[in-house]
Amino acid sequence: MLEPKIVFALAAVLFSVGLYGVLSRGNLVLLLMSLELMLNAANVALVGVARYWAGMGGAADDFSRAHSGQFFTLMVMAVAAAEVGVGLAIIVAVFRRKHTSAADLATELKH
Repeated sequence: MLEPKIVFALAAVLFSVGLYGVLSRGNLVLLLMSLELMLNAANVALVGVARYWAGMGGAADDFSRAHSGQFFTLMVMAVAAAEVGVGLAIIVAVFRRKHTSAADLATELKH
């Protein structure tokens, strides 16, 4: 079993790369991909916590304790899928109107 420190370090690196992508990219598609990377970092952390928590004493066959991280990961994936659908629809609408996918030109969404 992996050490929790390694799992959290991997999640922190993934989240940091995603955060850098969100803060530095001007393209809406790359911005959406960076958000997905941040959600995947949260998934890694959730599964890592679940594996660590399931290995801590008690009944090893307790289903809710052993699979809680996987359940929350599935919920995060469902939210991420909905986010991608809405995000891509917004990107397509902005591209059709402005003929570019630059995030700086999508200011009409503020009003």
